[in-house]
Amino acid sequence: MTDRHHRAGTRLAPGRLSPGDVLRVGAAGLRARPTRVILSALGIAIGIATMIAVIGISSSSREQLLRQLDKLGTNLLTVAPGQTMFGEEAKLPAGALAMVQRIRPVRTAAATGGVEATVRRNNHIPESVTGGIAVQAASTTLLSTLEGSVTKGAWLNDATARQPAVVLGAQAAARLGLARTGVQVWMGGRWFTVIGILGPMPLAPEIERSALVGFPAAGELLGFDGYPTTIYERSSDEAVESVRQVLPRTVNPENPEEVTVSRPSDVLAAKAAAAGAFTNLLLGLGAVALLVGGVGVANTMVISVLERRKEIGLRRSLGATRGQVRIQFLAESLLLSTLGGVAGAVLGALASAGYALSRGWPPVVPPWALGGAVGATLLIGTLAGLYPAMRAARLSPTVALATT
Repeated sequence: MTDRHHRAGTRLAPGRLSPGDVLRVGAAGLRARPTRVILSALGIAIGIATMIAVIGISSSSREQLLRQLDKLGTNLLTVAPGQTMFGEEAKLPAGALAMVQRIRPVRTAAATGGVEATVRRNNHIPESVTGGIAVQAASTTLLSTLEGSVTKGAWLNDATARQPAVVLGAQAAARLGLARTGVQVWMGGRWFTVIGILGPMPLAPEIERSALVGFPAAGELLGFDGYPTTIYERSSDEAVESVRQVLPRTVNPENPEEVTVSRPSDVLAAKAAAAGAFTNLLLGLGAVALLVGGVGVANTMVISVLERRKEIGLRRSLGATRGQVRIQFLAESLLLSTLGGVAGAVLGALASAGYALSRGWPPVVPPWALGGAVGATLLIGTLAGLYPAMRAARLSPTVALATT
């Protein structure tokens, strides 16, 4: 009698679902509707792929700029004339280059000077058609100071700097339609022979758009007044700031305020820092796509609950608790979102790498972006599946089984 009462008073404990059981039950629900699952996961994939690609392309561009900056160096300073106290354009002294070269930490320095002349393919082209090409006098140390390269021909030396010889920047040669040396161009009312074509110079883009002649030739043949308009200087990295401070007073002791000193590498550094400035809009679009994908997952799960009411009622009748039903549908939502997230991360990484390689950039996808994609996927999956899971758990077994 006591044993019978004891057995009658014993409460049955519900079965427990292991993590493996939860995954199997959740995956079984997805396998039953593959087309709907693929379409729902596609929204998540598009959102994640967009965000990964935008971050990856931005990071690749920034990495390329930083590598270029490391290669070119940050120890180049340029000196240019500013304005006088009356608002007029100032001039650098004729001996400014020699004074800069006397600064002890300065390793090398060079100068260019603007020339009132135009360069054209022949003398039949009107002078007004300049093609945006400037004619400048250049010291023979300019190429080594800028650490530039000559793609065709040779750079100016002490002999050619006195002759009607010209070296063209990369863009100047392209605008003139020249791809070889030895040809002649019309400058200042006479013919000059092209002896060299320079390669790209990211730290001195004005040189890329210039036709360069020696200082002596510019004075004798083109009426150059001898005043430099830009001085380029390189020193050791440690001495850049100290040299920068003394340059104005060294170049123009009487009026140092009329001298402007800048560091060209700051432009590249700012460009690298701002490489991701225009990604916010695209990231916003990716977030919208991800939100739409989350709504699609939630819609899919709600419809799944409505279609599987008998299944839910049967499980409840066989002893499944509300929590187990809730976990089942939440697992389905997380699996569905994870499927879309993984596919989106792969597609985004491939798109980012493909674009970077096509531009010659190092492909970079930050690990935090992939981690953020996983976190966003899990968050979307949880939010999208929470309401359907709670709705499924609240279904009464008798009502669910009676559903036709």
